[in-house]
Amino acid sequence: MEILLFTVAGILLYFVSDWILLRIEDYFGRRLEYRTLVFFAIILVLSISLFNLIQFMQGGSSGDTGSTVTGAPATSNEGEMKRTE
Repeated sequence: MEILLFTVAGILLYFVSDWILLRIEDYFGRRLEYRTLVFFAIILVLSISLFNLIQFMQGGSSGDTGSTVTGAPATSNEGEMKRTE
């Protein structure tokens, strides 16, 4: 269910970002030279905000695995965190 929610949110973000970009271009009265970068900045800010809001409303991060520094799962017999170099 979570994957469906994030997919629908991503699709909505695309259309909302495009609408915002069109409003900005209407304000300036011309097509922006770096239109792609402006679109990327808009969708980046909106997506980070929205996805964090969705995770917060679901009760936090569902991807917390309790990993150690090496990225391996933590076990009960590990006394120290190991570093890989």
